[in-house]
Amino acid sequence: MQSLIPLINKIQDAFAQLGTSLNFDLPQIAVVGGQSAGKSSVLENFVGRDFLPRGSGIVTRRPLILQLINDRAEYAEFLHKKGHKFVDFDQVRKEIEDETDRVTGANKGISPVPINLRVFSPNVLNLTLIDLPGMTKVPVGDQPADIEQQIRDMIMTYVCRETCLILAVTPANSDLATSDALKLTREVDPQGLRTIGVLTKLDLMDEGTDAREILENRVFALRRGYVGVINRSQKDIVGRKDIRAALDAERKFFLSHPGYRHLADRLGTPFLQKTLNQQLTNHIKDTLPSLRDSLQKKLYSMEKDVAEYKNFQVNDPSRKTKALMQMVQQFTSDMERSIEGSSAKLVSTNELSGGARINRLFHERFPFEIVKMNIDEKEMRREIQFAIRNIHGIRVGLFTPDMAFEAIVKKQIERLKEPSLKCVDLVVTELANVVRSCAEVVGRYPRLRDCVESIVTNHMRQQEAFSKQQIAMIVDFELAYMNTNHEDFIGFSNAEAKASSSSTKKNLGNQFCAWLSECWFVLTSDNLSWYKDDEEKEKKYMLQLDGIKLKDLEAGFMSRAHKFALFYPDGKNIYKDYKQLELSANNLDDVDSWKASFLRAGVYPEKEQPIQDENGQAQEDAGSMDPQLERQVETIRNLVDSYMRIVTKTIRDLVPKAIMHLIVNKIGEFLRDELLANLYQQGGDTDQLMEESPHEAQKREEMLRMYHACKEALKIINDANMNTISTDMPPSAPSTDWRNNHPHPQCHVQPQPSRQFYASRSQPPSSYASKTRNGRTSRTRRTCWRHPKPTSAWTSRTTTNGCGANGTYPIACCTT
Repeated sequence: MQSLIPLINKIQDAFAQLGTSLNFDLPQIAVVGGQSAGKSSVLENFVGRDFLPRGSGIVTRRPLILQLINDRAEYAEFLHKKGHKFVDFDQVRKEIEDETDRVTGANKGISPVPINLRVFSPNVLNLTLIDLPGMTKVPVGDQPADIEQQIRDMIMTYVCRETCLILAVTPANSDLATSDALKLTREVDPQGLRTIGVLTKLDLMDEGTDAREILENRVFALRRGYVGVINRSQKDIVGRKDIRAALDAERKFFLSHPGYRHLADRLGTPFLQKTLNQQLTNHIKDTLPSLRDSLQKKLYSMEKDVAEYKNFQVNDPSRKTKALMQMVQQFTSDMERSIEGSSAKLVSTNELSGGARINRLFHERFPFEIVKMNIDEKEMRREIQFAIRNIHGIRVGLFTPDMAFEAIVKKQIERLKEPSLKCVDLVVTELANVVRSCAEVVGRYPRLRDCVESIVTNHMRQQEAFSKQQIAMIVDFELAYMNTNHEDFIGFSNAEAKASSSSTKKNLGNQFCAWLSECWFVLTSDNLSWYKDDEEKEKKYMLQLDGIKLKDLEAGFMSRAHKFALFYPDGKNIYKDYKQLELSANNLDDVDSWKASFLRAGVYPEKEQPIQDENGQAQEDAGSMDPQLERQVETIRNLVDSYMRIVTKTIRDLVPKAIMHLIVNKIGEFLRDELLANLYQQGGDTDQLMEESPHEAQKREEMLRMYHACKEALKIINDANMNTISTDMPPSAPSTDWRNNHPHPQCHVQPQPSRQFYASRSQPPSSYASKTRNGRTSRTRRTCWRHPKPTSAWTSRTTTNGCGANGTYPIACCTT
């Protein structure tokens, strides 16, 4: 049983040496109290040595984790000076002061960084305590104005943990109702399950008063009760009174005081130390299963991260070559998965990336860019008119000239180069983002990452230039020959018939539905409707799409929204008193999707203003033509429209295919077949190429240390002897006076509280025996008057002095 506290000490040391928090709540005892409550004196009494700093104001300015270890030799050891044994405890005090000043400064500053101190002595019981700064209200020195809140927050980080027992130290010569320690423990432990009360300065109470009712747990009751102690006075400390002599004086005080002599065996520093040892041991026993579970979960979560580091050998000559091969393979695999979309590990749930963005460029952005290149109807007819007139010259043409059709079509085909080449740029930009993202897998080796990015990017730029040449050649193919025998071309015979008939839109249903500008919009082939929400119950308005144009809007200052607008070219109101309907989306991808949907519905982007002549007047439009010329313009217009649909369809089909073949697929082949060879050729020496960054080396070392520390801690717990017997938690303390309403009907209560009282018990366990007044041995059951009603589990473990197994519970009770 006693080995459990050293076990926790080992785990605590292992965690502290890592220099990082592992978020494990180890069982421990936190000592809390106000300034000058006597916390440090209690700890010195445990050790039997003067070793803690003293003075006015805040003396304890950093948490002190004090590990008491029973050993034949007597010395102290700090974790930050591991291996250095302090046999002079005055030097221990000085080291605490120096280490505190090193972190907090010399003028009363505080810090949550703990100091770990281990004290080995034959005069101590195994115990681990945390001495915390005393609670204060007034800042001194260079302390900040919120020093009270800072100290409170520091204390709360310890006492809020369910695995932490609380030693609430309160001076007996002050009102317990104003005790800082008890007030704080009531907040974090309202049922008193983890709180042990300690009353100091009992010898300094006013004459004629005592703390008997508190020690008997009749006021401010705690489940674990109170223990009274007598610390050395300031005069004793200045005179360097021996602590052992002080402990003897403490014992004599309790035996001679009429209010405490009946509790003398349950008071004093030795009893407090024994009680804390027993209760901490039992507490560790109860919390070890949950600690083991936490360690196992931590190890499991770290397994994947540590897998690549576990077999890391710095001196292995083939390590760097193996690592280079693995990094290149991993980079290649991630690139392929990002583009092909087959990697569940790299899937983003927040935005499109990699292959999905390229797909969107092909099928939404590229068609939108092509449609943007179309000129409006008036400009098209004007160009056809000028072409026909220029071909006829001074003659009056009787027939529609073929050359006018070819001139107009070639001009329109030439315009397709710009969106086609822009599509290449957009795809290359997205691939560059994928390369940068996937190169993070080799981020451990900065030079390797830079070389990989440089080599892949250079190859990608080469393929970009070549693909642009090929795509421009595709457009040149269309310019080289007008295939008017194409099966989808309407021909001259059908052009006039088409000109005389108006095309009707096909009802395509809901083209697009999404949120825009805080409303739910539904776009069809004929209209745009918006609703209050996506349930589409409350329609706000429906806008017909005939004659509407679309234009981009610049985002406002400090605005991240992307905007566009719908409007009528003739300037009439589009909605109520508004000339244009401004719509906004949170990201550019949503705007592109909306634009593509509007294009499919026949809403085209805004075009340039009509061409003006030298006098600044708009040139005449097709409306001033003679009837014959007008028929010829309409015929060629229909022919151009029919042929451009064929060409546009071809371009929209071939450009993505060319980009995939010449750029995307070629990069994949390059990664698989040539990347490694280029690395050896351009990257230089392997040792330089595979030089780790300092940050990654530190990260690896910390992770490995953390992993092995957790593994060692789990091994320590698994190897511990768990075959121990612990006491049950005592029942709740009563809130009524024991004289008026005694909870134990079997107890015979004497008129004087200092008199002994007990109740007989039939057939008790053989291990429970005690001396009665006449000195004979008898088997009895003694139940303390402070329990409301003993449970069967509790009474089965009570001894004749009213305490639980091993004399742990209750702390304050009657004695023989």
